[in-house]
Formats: sequence, structure tokens, C-alpha cells
Amino acid sequence: MKICPKCGTKYTNEELQFCLEDRTPLAHDGPPTEALEDEQPTQFKGTVEPLPEMNEQPEMSEIATVGNIFFEPERTFKDLRRKPRFIIAGIIIALFVTAYTFAISIKVGEDVIRRATAEAIDQRAPNLDKDQKEAQVNISMKINGYVRYAVPIFVFISFFIGGLLYWAGAKAFGGTGTFMQNVSVWVYAGLAPAVIAMTANLIVLMMKSADDIDLAASQRGLIHANPSFFIDGKAHNFLATFLSTFDVFAIWGWILAAIGLSVVNKMSKGAAWTLVIIIVVIGLGFRLVGTMFSGNPN
Repeated sequence: MKICPKCGTKYTNEELQFCLEDRTPLAHDGPPTEALEDEQPTQFKGTVEPLPEMNEQPEMSEIATVGNIFFEPERTFKDLRRKPRFIIAGIIIALFVTAYTFAISIKVGEDVIRRATAEAIDQRAPNLDKDQKEAQVNISMKINGYVRYAVPIFVFISFFIGGLLYWAGAKAFGGTGTFMQNVSVWVYAGLAPAVIAMTANLIVLMMKSADDIDLAASQRGLIHANPSFFIDGKAHNFLATFLSTFDVFAIWGWILAAIGLSVVNKMSKGAAWTLVIIIVVIGLGFRLVGTMFSGNPN
């Protein structure tokens, strides 16, 4: 016989470890006895929720999760639910993004960046005189130089913002995941697409001539694996921004995110996909606003 020290409910099932009412660990009520058919636990009103995952240890190391997200995403996210972690995966993404940022700056050179900056300023403020324009260019160049070194910080800030969106959205759909679990989903959903896409972009960057690189159109990558590849982005900047949303690598990330949200938050697949699509639409809205101000596809 077992008894709950908190509520006093008695159980004849010797294998039961936690109280079904308040999840308190059960204690023995005298010597164990065989269950009697007519002996029933004390009944209480209300619904009994399933027991939480207690004392579950992760099956994979953090390094293993980084590799397995490519091949066994659902199993990986189940392990991330047991123990949220994202530091190594986050560092890998930050290193790839930083490497691409520096590589493209070195490839095209400071003069090209200065000319592109001057053109952007002309579009935003065509009435500036030569001295004002030069001052604006110098300030922008200095800021851009600092920003390149701060890229890893911005990347990690984006992880926490994304995790917050997933966590808040999942709660709205009745999800049970924690904030850190949802940060892990955000990071790991982007890891595989980022590694493959950035590796491909760096290879293309090494092979491509600096004269053939459109700096404004290359900030998000040289490879455009989306329908915007077939149109003139400068002539149809808003349409190019919209079409670039349906990128092969982005869609891969959506699929991983839907799997992760479903597993970590114990949501239905439909609810997980709905949340993913809502966040994609919000992101598209911000990108369209950026296109409106810059004049370039975003």
C-alpha cells in the first residue's frame, strides 16, 4: 500500500511513484500488501493531468544534437525538450554569418562599399549637398565597420527574440514548452539551413568576381534559391522581397520549426504550422518596410 503524504490518497499499485492528484512522491503506508479488488483510491473531483517528464536525462550530447538535427530532427527536438541547449549551435550560426559578412566586405573592397553607401544616401536624401553627403557616407562607413564586429551579438539577440515569439505564440495555442525550450527550437530550426546556405554562399563568393557582385542585393546571400531569381529586383523590389520569402532554405527552416514546436510544446501539427506561418508573415511585413525605406529588395 502507498499513500500520498500531502493529500492522504491511498494506492494499492506498488509500481506507482507519484500521486495522481498533486504529483507528490508516494510513501509506503505500512508493509506492501497485495492489491484487493474492492479497495479503491480515494476519489476527488476534477481532472487528472498526465504526469510531467520528471528526472528525464537527455539521450544526446550537445554535439550530437548539432549533427542529428540534419538527419533525425524529431528525435533531436525530443531531446531538447528534456534539456534545452543552444550555445554550440548558436555559436556555429554566428560564426558562419560573421564569416560571410567579413568575406563579402573584403571581396568587394571599401571603395565599392563607399559607392553603394553613397547611392543609398542619394535615394533617401537626394537634396543633400556634396559636403553633407560626404559626412553621411563617412558616418555610415564607420558604423558599418563597428557593426561587422558586433554581428555575433546581434545574432544571439535574434535568438532570444525568436524564442520569445515562439514561446508566446505556443502559449496562445495551449503549448507547454518553456522559454528556453523555444529558444532551442528557434536556433536548431535555423541551424541546418544556415550551415548549408552559408557554406554555399562562401563557395560562390570565392569563385565570383568582385565586379559581378551587387552589394545591395547580396546582403542576405549570393544564392537566391527562390522565385525572385527570375525577376529584376531593382525594377520590382517589393515583388522580389515577397518572392524571396519562399526560399528553399527558408522552407526547410519552417519544416524544422513546425516539428520542433509540435514536439517541445506538445502542440498539434496544425497549430505548430499556424504559428510558423504567422511569424513568417510578420517577418515579411518588416522586410517590406525595409524595402520601402532602402529601395532595395530585402
